[in-house]
Amino acid sequence: MFLALPRIGRRRALLGSAAAFAVFGLLLWWLLPLGEESPSGTITFSTGTPTGVYQKYGMLLKGVVAKDIPRLDVRLLNSDGSQENVRRVATGKADYTIAAADAVETYILENKPGAGRLRGCSRLYDDYVHLVVPRSSSVRSVADLKGKKVAVGPSGSGVRLIANHVLQAAGLDPADDIEPRADGIATMPELLEQHKIDAFFWSGGLPTSAVLELSKSYDIRLVPIGSDLIKKLHEQGGASRYYRAAVMPADAYPRAQRGSSVQTLAVANYLITREDADAKLTEQLTRTVIASRDHIGAQVHAAQLVDLRTAIYTDPLPLHEGARRYYRSIKP
Repeated sequence: MFLALPRIGRRRALLGSAAAFAVFGLLLWWLLPLGEESPSGTITFSTGTPTGVYQKYGMLLKGVVAKDIPRLDVRLLNSDGSQENVRRVATGKADYTIAAADAVETYILENKPGAGRLRGCSRLYDDYVHLVVPRSSSVRSVADLKGKKVAVGPSGSGVRLIANHVLQAAGLDPADDIEPRADGIATMPELLEQHKIDAFFWSGGLPTSAVLELSKSYDIRLVPIGSDLIKKLHEQGGASRYYRAAVMPADAYPRAQRGSSVQTLAVANYLITREDADAKLTEQLTRTVIASRDHIGAQVHAAQLVDLRTAIYTDPLPLHEGARRYYRSIKP
């Protein structure tokens, strides 16, 4: 038999339910960012040459951002490489980009426009220097390039910067001791196959698709860059301090390497922006970049090397405040 509650009991029950509902609502408000909206608008991301790793990474990142930050439109802008990327972000022609540490340092040392506004978001992965020649070539070291026709990359590329440093470390004048060509990775392989150049420099993640495809259609070899040159590079000072000895694993380009690793040098790549970039957007973009490592890495092998333990090291750039918030939020 159902017994009606006394009037005061019903009132207390209603008050108790209301109080519980209020507490539950406050708890939800505290735990979930119900009042926050994801960043919206449009940003420009400067990438790289069409067949390079920067461009492919940028395209994949755009797809991930479309899911993680759906109200944000990412517009990709091709470039000649690191040097142009740094300049674009510093001068406001792009909002975010990927650039190598030596290109960032060079821009700062030369006190170019907007250098003081540059900020780091994350250390990403390393670029490896490739010196590619036909297998039949007599070139066995960088010094052997004297008098040769060598593609060293466009003037705004990171390849040009690093090639010049390496040539100088080997005792060669980049302007006089070789016949320099300002070609990029989009045309370098074809020029080598057609014997219009004797060698080309490339600096990129492993493997770079253009080099990999070339190795399948043409018999090439990778010239080692030994520790003696690394020492001379460090003696140059400046941006050269960011180069370090590295080993290109034997499986990077199997046909070209034939089971042998190659001594070379590497330089770190950073995700960079400007000081005035929106902190909330930068925090979420940094989070997306770190979280998408495996997804992007399935197609861009170099992206698998993004490591949360080293991501905060973006010297010579201080971390952007938004990126700093992200790293603080995940600190145990």
